[in-house]
Amino acid sequence: MSENSTSKKMLSLVLLVAGALGLAVALYLDFSGGKSPIRGTLLIAGAVAVLAGMYLFPTVEHHRSIINFIFLFPLLFTFGVTVIIPLLLGIFYSFTDWNGIKFSGFVGFANYTTMFKEPAFIWSVLLTFLFVVFNMILVNLVGFMLALLCTSKLKGVNFFRAAYFLPNLIGGIVLGYIWQFAFNNVLVQVTSKMMGMQNSVLANTKTAFIAIIVVYIWQYAGYIMLIYVTGLTTVPKDVLEASQIDGANALTTLFKIKIPMIASTITICTFLTLTSAFKQFDVNMALTNGTGSVADFMGSYLTNGTQMLALNIYNTAISKNSYALGQAKAVLFFIILATVSIIQVRISNKKEVEM
Repeated sequence: MSENSTSKKMLSLVLLVAGALGLAVALYLDFSGGKSPIRGTLLIAGAVAVLAGMYLFPTVEHHRSIINFIFLFPLLFTFGVTVIIPLLLGIFYSFTDWNGIKFSGFVGFANYTTMFKEPAFIWSVLLTFLFVVFNMILVNLVGFMLALLCTSKLKGVNFFRAAYFLPNLIGGIVLGYIWQFAFNNVLVQVTSKMMGMQNSVLANTKTAFIAIIVVYIWQYAGYIMLIYVTGLTTVPKDVLEASQIDGANALTTLFKIKIPMIASTITICTFLTLTSAFKQFDVNMALTNGTGSVADFMGSYLTNGTQMLALNIYNTAISKNSYALGQAKAVLFFIILATVSIIQVRISNKKEVEM
């Protein structure tokens, strides 16, 4: 080994060791609650030193892999800091008496047993599943019908595409307050004149839940429509022309050709609507804030008749200042969402093969 290679290897090892020590010290200062202002500097300097050491390490066999890792590192580091580490810390805190700042001891599965004894939480879980089922069907149905309209030969198709997608650009909080005004004022005046109904639909738990579904469909169907439009435009024109020559009508072409050929698009849209409906928070909060009476559920009178799971977790942690319990609910929420999503994707993939 040449002298240059040896010195390069020594420099690489020094940088790797120094970088690892810098990262370790920064993480220790962070987890120990230290207020040192050099934590961020040590973290960044340590990461840069490790990458520089990996780059300078004199190896030919794995050098390409090292370069690829260095280019991927910013993305992997960001993902780890914003997703992986918070997830692991959240699971850890769910077994403690964490108050949002620190914890004094472990409580085991006490937080998990507590949440399953809450009728309000069980109601939120059931309501969320019901909301997901309705919206998976209705959002995809409405989005697909709009996509068929926007891929037809009607005039002004681009205007319709923009108009249908526009509600998705409005923030959920703003959207909720807009529709709250519409339900509590505009719709009340219309129904009072036509049917003599003086109450808002948001005053009743059942109709308020339907109102949330309507608003969600109005907001999200345009986004799903664009994905279906992309899928429908990829269907080969020669296949459609051949079906017309064979005498296939519009319905036969739709169900026998278009839908089977966009099976992967249907899988994507179903997955997106599933995960988005499960995580529904902003519209639920702005429109009803989860209020609504349920006379008798598990022997209790509930006042959170329209509160879905994400809002229940938020209220538990923020409003009730029960961060550990809220974190336990969030962990369960993650497990439910991951399990249902995996099952949905596998079922959809099998359907794609069958089609």
